[in-house]
Amino acid sequence: MVTRTLIVMVKVPRPGRVKTRLGAGIGMTAAAWWFRHQAARLLRRVADPRWQVVLAVSPDGEGMAARCWPVSIRRRPQGRGHLGTRMLRQIAGAAPGPVCLVGADIPGLDRSHIARAFDALRGADAVLGPAEDGGYWLIGMRHPALAGRALRAGALDRVRWSTSHALADTVAGLRPLRVRFADHLADVDTPADLGTRTGQAGGGA
Repeated sequence: MVTRTLIVMVKVPRPGRVKTRLGAGIGMTAAAWWFRHQAARLLRRVADPRWQVVLAVSPDGEGMAARCWPVSIRRRPQGRGHLGTRMLRQIAGAAPGPVCLVGADIPGLDRSHIARAFDALRGADAVLGPAEDGGYWLIGMRHPALAGRALRAGALDRVRWSTSHALADTVAGLRPLRVRFADHLADVDTPADLGTRTGQAGGGA
């Protein structure tokens, strides 16, 4: 039976380390509190026997020892590099089979979104979950080896992260892989987003 892997990228929820754009509006302590509880809710919602969940933690040492996440979920350090490098490294290091990766700051995300993303990989090499701001909340590959090749080629080295160009830059960098898209969802970056989008999924790159 082919193994499906869902990787969730998380940071230790220390004030000033996570959701800093949100923290600029509501305070860094409140933003860290929000992220900690949001991550806990997300991990409960995406748990499913159809795939194994793995946490990609940061900072490496502190994240591997942190008590803020369930000890029953396997952890791997994110390591160094920009976001694209860290994401592709995590996918490349997964068990053979389809792999999807998401951030932990995605209100409303549940197993149905993940299942549809895995389904998209049946006819594609890669899948991306577009966000309304031009970024994306999910990236997946049909097999870890594809991510390994993309990593060695520097496929995501020119992505303009945290801008409206992130999704388009990623699609361009992944060529000639066949890319499909998952659900188009919203993200939460600012205090205003908390009031308008916390009932939806979003976030990501």
